Parts: sequence; structure tokens; C-alpha cells
Amino acid sequence: MKRCKLFAAFLVACLVFAGQAQARYYDDVIASGTLRIGVYRDFPPYSFLRDGQPAGVDIEIGRRIAESLGVSLDVHWITPDENLEDDLRNNVWKGHYLDKDPQNSLAPKNLADVMMRVPYDRQYAFKRESTGELVNEMVVLFGPYQRESWRVAFDSRKIDQVSTVAVFQYHPVGVEIDSLPAFYLTSAFAGRMRDNTHHFSNLPAAFEAMRRGEVDAVMGMRAEVDWQLHRAGDGRYRVGENGFPMMGKQKWDIGMAVKHSYRQLGYAVEEVVDRLVRSGQMAEIYRQYGLTYEKPGLYQETL
Repeated sequence: MKRCKLFAAFLVACLVFAGQAQARYYDDVIASGTLRIGVYRDFPPYSFLRDGQPAGVDIEIGRRIAESLGVSLDVHWITPDENLEDDLRNNVWKGHYLDKDPQNSLAPKNLADVMMRVPYDRQYAFKRESTGELVNEMVVLFGPYQRESWRVAFDSRKIDQVSTVAVFQYHPVGVEIDSLPAFYLTSAFAGRMRDNTHHFSNLPAAFEAMRRGEVDAVMGMRAEVDWQLHRAGDGRYRVGENGFPMMGKQKWDIGMAVKHSYRQLGYAVEEVVDRLVRSGQMAEIYRQYGLTYEKPGLYQETL
């Protein structure tokens, strides 16, 4: 009877481990000759397909990292889930229950070795459940490489300047639906801008509406706005110099994530990223896409 119980326990353990993605430690990555970088799908200017090939600042950064490690880049495309915790679980440490290896229905497909575009934020890193358990205990957030913020672009034929968001009491503005700018513009100043706030599926759609004359301005993440301005190449679209009172956190640092057991890989990647930032190569990558680059807070405080 004891042997039967031990054998049953062994089978349970095997099934548990079979249902988990196998770790890709630093030595495994180097031995394989490839580095799987996780980037968001259809998310210009960060990561997207151009002429059928991966492009964007995160793709370029991934290539530099892979090249420095002496391996090739393998792009792992991420389709966003309900929240960031889901994205980290599905793509970094566990895998999605529907995304299985056809050769082994119990095992998830390969996960990303490194996931890009994750908030580098101490408060988020140590966020806890109501039970006191760490939400992100299975991942390590590291390697800040960019500071992001919000930005307004406007049609100078319709608006002389945007020195304050109060102008949108009188001019229609486009935002991505369910985004922070959408909530901000519909609630700030006692909701005075609510009726002039128009919602779109994404920022490119909002910018296209501005080209058609349906809205006079758009608000979104700085890099996304810069990318649309760069693509338009039209001097009539300008950048607002306004602030966003009562909006809360208006700038945040972007970094990377690895599974908690991949720390050696994280250290190696972080060393490459640090060199890119300090040498100016990171800023050059952003300039290639017509984007404004701002160093993360860590570098602003130390350099």
C-alpha cells in the first residue's frame, strides 16, 4: 500500500511538472543559439510587422541584446490579456492554458526568455494580494530603458496652441477607449471636456480621425503620438506643451521581465541595456523612428 501511495505521488508530481514550461536559463539560451524576446503584437512604434518583417524600437533593442549575447533573435509575439499580471503569467512564467505544445498537450509552448515593455516600478513589483501574497513573485522586473509619458498632438489649423487641456472644453479630442487619457478627459474639471472627448479603438484610429477633421487633437502615449506625427510628415500637426493637472502619475519607466529563476539571464541582458543607454545607442534607436527619447529615472539620477 505504501508503494502504491508513493507511486501515485510520483505520478502527480510528473503531471504537475509536465504542465509547466521548462525554464530557459542563461546557459540554455546560449546553447540554443537563440533568445526569445516577448513583444506586444501590432503595437507601433514599439513592435509590429513592416513588409512582413518584425520592426519597432523594442525589436531593435531585442536585436542588439541578442547580438551582444552572440545569439539570434526569436520574436515571441504577445497578445495582451485583461491585465499585465495575465500577460506576465501567460508569457513569462507559466503559459496560457489554451496555448499548448502540439507534441505534448500538457505542456505550454515556449515562453519568452525576456519580456519587453513592462513597468519598472517598485510599487508594482512588490504589489500584494489581499492575502498578503506577492502578486509578481514569479517574475523579476529589471533593465529600465525608457521613460514614457503622455502627449497631445493638435491640428494647428483648428487650434492656435494647447497650453492647457481646458481648450478641449471647446475643441474635440480623440483618445483610445478605456485608456487613462480617456478617463482623465471625461472626468477632470468636473467633466467639462466629456462631450468633446471622442473614443477610438486605438491611437492610430484617433489620429486618422484628426486627419479627416473629426477631432482637432489626440492624446496618448508620447511615443505613439510621435510615431503618428513622424508618419504624417505634415507641419500642421504640432505637439502641445501643456501639463495634465490632477492626472496623477504622468511619467513612468519602462523595463523588462524574466522568470524569477532566470536571474543570471536577467543580469546579462541588463548589462547590455545599461551599455545601450549610457552610450547613446538607445536614444539613436528611438531617433530612427522619429521618437522623443527620455532616459529612465535611474539614469537621470546617476548620470
